[in-house]
Amino acid sequence: MTELTSMMNIGKEMAKKLDSVGIGSMEELAHLGAEQAFLRLKARYPNICLVHLYVLEGAVSNLEFNCLPESRKRELKEFNDFLKK
Repeated sequence: MTELTSMMNIGKEMAKKLDSVGIGSMEELAHLGAEQAFLRLKARYPNICLVHLYVLEGAVSNLEFNCLPESRKRELKEFNDFLKK
């Protein structure tokens, strides 16, 4: 299994948080996807925000989070906004 910190955008702190919610490898994060990983994180860390969701998507997509396509950012924002309701 590959270390989370070897993924784009994932530093030690984010890797620690992911591990605390049962996501301990690159393969596990890729299998779950950004949205499901975000839901797990949000349940444990209610203050995480949209940027964290972008970071997760960037990690899964192997892109810098600020280079995500605008259409994908819009989808992720809608997902995040839906969670706030």
